Order: sequence, then C-alpha cells, then structure tokens
Amino acid sequence: MASLKNVKFPTAHTVLFIIAAFVALLTWIIPAGQYDRLSYDPDNDTLVQSNETKQLELPATQSTLDELDIKIGIEKFKQGAISKPISIPGTYQKLEGNPQGFVGFIKAPLRGIMDSAEIILLVLIIGGLISIINESKAFEAGIAWLSDKLKGKEFILIILVTSLIALGGTTFGLEEETIAFYPILIPIFLAAKYDALVCVGSIYIGSSIGTLASTINPFSTMIASDAAGINWTEGLTGRLIMLGLGLTLCIIYIIRYAQKIQKDATKSIIYDQYEEIRSLFPMADSSTMAKLDFKLKLVLVVFALAFVIMVYGVSRLGWQFIEMTAVFLTAALLIGVLTRMNEKKFVDAFMNGAKDLLSVAFIIGIARGVTVLMEDGQVSDTLLFYASELTAAMPKGLFINVAYLLYTGLTFFIPSSSGMAVLTMPIMAPLSDGFGIGREIMVSAYQYGVGLFKIINPTGILLASLAIVNVGYNKWLKFVMPLVLLLAILSMTILTIGVYF
Repeated sequence: MASLKNVKFPTAHTVLFIIAAFVALLTWIIPAGQYDRLSYDPDNDTLVQSNETKQLELPATQSTLDELDIKIGIEKFKQGAISKPISIPGTYQKLEGNPQGFVGFIKAPLRGIMDSAEIILLVLIIGGLISIINESKAFEAGIAWLSDKLKGKEFILIILVTSLIALGGTTFGLEEETIAFYPILIPIFLAAKYDALVCVGSIYIGSSIGTLASTINPFSTMIASDAAGINWTEGLTGRLIMLGLGLTLCIIYIIRYAQKIQKDATKSIIYDQYEEIRSLFPMADSSTMAKLDFKLKLVLVVFALAFVIMVYGVSRLGWQFIEMTAVFLTAALLIGVLTRMNEKKFVDAFMNGAKDLLSVAFIIGIARGVTVLMEDGQVSDTLLFYASELTAAMPKGLFINVAYLLYTGLTFFIPSSSGMAVLTMPIMAPLSDGFGIGREIMVSAYQYGVGLFKIINPTGILLASLAIVNVGYNKWLKFVMPLVLLLAILSMTILTIGVYF
C-alpha cells in the first residue's frame, strides 16, 4: 500500500472542479429561493420591484422605500451610490428547484471563462510584458541592485509590500489587480533568501487585510453603508483601529516566518519545491549581475509607470480591466522599441510569456464557474434567509459574532464583496436595530467576515495566485491558518467591544 506521504494534493484546477461538483450537489439539497429585488430605472425615474414572476414599477420616492421597510435614502438610488439591485426584506419565497446536473456542471467553467474574459486577457498580456522585460535583462539588473541595497534589511521589503497593498485594498479595493505583482516581486523575494510563500503572503494577505478593514473602499464600505441606510463615515474609527492592529499582526506574522526560513531554508513549508520554484524565476539567481545602465533603468521606469497609471486609473478614473490591459500592452510595445528588439523576437517572447500564465488564466475562469453554479441553482438567498432567522433571538454580543461568522460562510457562496453588500445588508442591517446595535457594527461584521474568508477562499483569486508559483492549496492553509485564527479572535474582540461600548 502506498504511503500517505506519497499522495500528492490535487492541483488548483482539480480542487476547483471538486468544489464545483460539491456546489452542484448542494443545489439538489438546499431549496431554491429568492428575495424580491429593487432597482432604480433612471430613464423613467421609477423604482422597479422584480422577482421570478412579476415586475412592478413604483414611484421613486422615500415613502415607497419606507413602505418596503428599506431604510435607505432615495437619493442613494438616484445618485448612483446603489447601482445594483438590492434585496427587499420580508419578501423571501421558495422557488421551484433548479438543481444543476451534469450538463450544468460541465458548462459552468466554460461560462465562467467567458464571464472572466477581461481579467483573463489582463493576465495573459501581463505574462507577455514580463517576458519582454526578462529578455531585456532589466529585471536581472534591477534585482541585483535591490538585493545589494537591502542586504541585512530584507524585512523592509515585507513591510513596504504588505502595507502598500493593504493601503490599496482599504481605499479602492485592490484585489484582482494584484495578479500583476506576483511575477515581478517573487524574484525579488527569492533573491532576499525568502521563499515564494513570503511573497504571496505579503501581497495576498496585504490585499485581504485591506479588504477586511476597508475604510473608504467604494466597493465594500460605501456600498454596504448605503445599503444599510447609514453614512459610510459611521464606524470609520473602529475600522481604522482594525486596520492598524490587523496589518501589524499580519506583518509580524510574515516577518517571523520569513526570518525563520532565512536562517534555515529547511524550515520552509515549500522547501521540497525549492529548485522547482527557482527554475521558474531564473532572474532571482542571476550570476551575471547585469549592470543597471541607463537603458535598463528606462525600461524599469516605463514598467513602474504602467503600474502607477493603472492604480491611478482604477482609483480615480473608474477604469475597468480593458483599460488596465491596454496600459500593459502599451508598456510592452514601448519597451520593445526602447530595447530595439526585432519583431520576431518580440512576438516569440510575448507569446511565451502569455503561455506561462495560461494556467493561471484558466483557474480564474473555473473559479468564476463555481459562482455560476450557485447563481443558477438559486440557493444563495435561501442561505441568507435561514442565516437571518438563526440570529433573530440571541444576546447581542452573541448575535454580532454569529453574524460575523455567517458572513465568512456566505462569502464562499457570494465571493463578490459588492454583491454580498447589496444582497445581504438590507436583510441583516435591520436585525441589528432590534438588539440596540448600531448598523455600522453590522457593516463592520460584514467586512471582517468577507475579508477573513478571502484569505482562504478557493473560489476567489487565491488559487490563481498560488498557481503562479505552483504552490498547493494545502501548503497555503498550513502557512496561513494560525494567522486566520488570530485575525478571527481580533475581529470578534473588536466587534464585541463595539456592541457593548
């Protein structure tokens, strides 16, 4: 009989297919159901109440919202603060089941790939750009220079990367965009004698703690607050405290692990993949020490500017993935011109780079396919209905913490933070009124729950991030679960204090 030690954990693609099969099975077990949805029609200046069988046009007035027991100002709809349909409290009804069979299971990842076409294109173009820069030797020279400057102070790299990513997460929801950072930063972390988990941790955990403690993030804090009928500034102090404490905890956790493996590489959770991962990023072990001359500095400046422009466009101009992709494609073409790369070499390098990230692109699409199964099976609202029923008669300290834990579970079924906000907040926020709890505490419970589960959520972009370095989900869980437990304790402590004080 083969030893269990020789049994390998399945790849990210297989993990997602197993999850998809599990979700398809749930659609046969969990009853289908749905709340009525309310949306605003700016063309006719009306509110539209809709469900599976009817669609009613209602006057776009505050009295209409009051009659529907929706504690949101009508101006939130008219000004576009709430642009997605929200759930209407008290309207849940069971529907005829729509269980997902074999055909739905097979079609789901294909539909997921189609739905994720823009982010998949972004990933492939980034792969091509990275390959073009590798051909120029600019990364090689830049890493050699940075390694020399940070010698003995490599921990600064962890602090800077984690803090900056968290800043992006808490302000404008930096999440999927972080896929672009892995191919660039992983060689730098490897050159600092860290393993790939330290880099993935700094980027992914940084994004997650930013999401968990969102402060001015329009895709979670503002949408959730609007859907709860409160100003987004309510509860801001508590979330700032959570951001400071949570980020500090994450940085200390990553640095402790990083320094341990820096002293003894065999302590690395992925030590058995040491050579394999380094072979994926040969520039991290450059023995040529290419000189960082003016031309290569110019290449790196163009590359860095692409990210600056991307961040500015996303945070200030409302860019979507197509605009971001155009920036990276332009950067690749410009670098090709600057380095005087001939046309065939440029095309070959670009296509090889895109091919290297094709596996990551497919993972993103398959993960989206899991969400497609949930939506088609119509079980998410049923879970929300029973969750709200479960918390209806509890002591308020227990209530807020159970609501927090329910949000971590619901995130598996509704991975979109904005989607979670508009679907759940009109239902969950009124429950807090009966306990004498401010609705801003419920908004915080939602954010902390979504952010915590994001750290281990296989239906988000986690598996795509791990696939870039061929690290298994099981090894990530081994690395991060103690931190998840610590963050859960911290979140629950802050929520409990907020309820009673």
